[in-house]
Amino acid sequence: MRFPSDWRIALMSLPRISIKALGVVTTALATFSAIPAAQAQSPLAGGAPNGTGLAPAVRVSSPIGTYNLQNSSVPPLPHPEAIFDDPWGWNTWLREHGVAILLDTTNEFAGAITSPTKGLGLRQGSSNAGQYGFENDIDWEKLAGIRGFSTHAVFVGRYGIPASRMFGDNLNPSQEIYGGGGNVVVHLVYIYGEETLFNGHLDIAAGRIPLLTDFSSNPLYCNFMNNAFCGNPKASSDNTSHSSYPDSNWAARVRVRPSQYTYIQAGVYFNTMGIYGVKQMRTGFKWNGADINGEAAPVEAGWEPIFGKDKLPGHYKIGGIVDTAPHPDVLYDINDNYWAVTGQARKVHNNSWSAYALADQMIMRHKGNGPDAGITLLGVFYNNSPVTQTRERQYSIGVLDRGFWKSRPLDAWGVNFSYIQVSKKVKTAQEIQQSLGYQTLLNGSFFPQTNGMVIEAMYQIRVWRGITFAPDFQYFIRPGAQQGLKDAATLGFKSHIEIF
Repeated sequence: MRFPSDWRIALMSLPRISIKALGVVTTALATFSAIPAAQAQSPLAGGAPNGTGLAPAVRVSSPIGTYNLQNSSVPPLPHPEAIFDDPWGWNTWLREHGVAILLDTTNEFAGAITSPTKGLGLRQGSSNAGQYGFENDIDWEKLAGIRGFSTHAVFVGRYGIPASRMFGDNLNPSQEIYGGGGNVVVHLVYIYGEETLFNGHLDIAAGRIPLLTDFSSNPLYCNFMNNAFCGNPKASSDNTSHSSYPDSNWAARVRVRPSQYTYIQAGVYFNTMGIYGVKQMRTGFKWNGADINGEAAPVEAGWEPIFGKDKLPGHYKIGGIVDTAPHPDVLYDINDNYWAVTGQARKVHNNSWSAYALADQMIMRHKGNGPDAGITLLGVFYNNSPVTQTRERQYSIGVLDRGFWKSRPLDAWGVNFSYIQVSKKVKTAQEIQQSLGYQTLLNGSFFPQTNGMVIEAMYQIRVWRGITFAPDFQYFIRPGAQQGLKDAATLGFKSHIEIF
């Protein structure tokens, strides 16, 4: 999520005929009326749009007993609502044989409606960021009789940049679906094998896996567009050893479910030097073990209760991550002096840590509007080492309401708020740089960073089967946690099209 790619180059790399054909199909289908609510099938899993690449997060948010393991020991493969749900019966035939394929596209547009701070070279502008993705999941128990075994792979192409960079924000990107894709047509996100044992009580996965796909994740977060919320709390990816979608590491993860509503999981993720650079990770297919320079070891415990006669679902998670990857000290050099003064190389710590608590709880159900209809509250607390990370703390609180409108049971609205506290050591280093006359400070900031906030409000419209469109408003208070920057506001939208 760190290095944006040029969307024009990405688009020019695609076959022109395919783009034209897809545009014609999308335009034609988007003009159709929504199918009647009585016929509508929920496109949701665990309360979130089940788009390409969400399957692992969805599975961890599904307690034992919410899916049927009688036909196969493998949890059900993702099956979102799509435009071409089952043409000529091919999808049904593939799934009967244990094969699922998904193809989707997501676009996020935002434009500033406020003028930026003057005299810093900033501007008022807009941009689009997007992704097309292909996912393949195989239940090998159905396909070849290998009990409990499945494989999962996702490939994407990305383009665009977030508009918030234009007015100086470098902490809460207005569009999350940018960067990390290497500016190539096909980028491998992950590919791994998974074994499910003892009727779902034990699950083991190994391969190329992003750490943050399974840990401190929640598919509800990507109902929103700002990177503070989607795909993980942004503070989680402050540490480069916490690999995040669309980049992955060699990894192994074990999940144990002692009871129907509880789980504990742990893993080891081998950090790759320069994971977010383009030299080794541009395509995602460069699996050079010689670049491994440390390990991250996350542990997470979860409680997933269902309350009352209305069966109100909740997800409560606490976790922590320690790692042995090299991290430069944000304030001190190799001699324990201020590096901003001496110009010496920064001290390197071969360890860092993070801790978090996440919660979501449906508090009221809209009866008769589907399994995901109701009001859900969201909460996040994230804490990072202030010695090696910029975002020391993040607090978020939000609400998501789906199915409140009886005639449009798959529409939703939501509001989310995030507060970022920057490490005081980062602020000190930047204040020293400022006193010495630096024009650009640590993290590319214009002013010392302290704390900042972002508020997002969206309305998600289910346009047609497999198509959602969500107008979106965001307000940035102290963009990039810089008091010297004017507050900013953006208007835009997030669209998702699940093709099949």
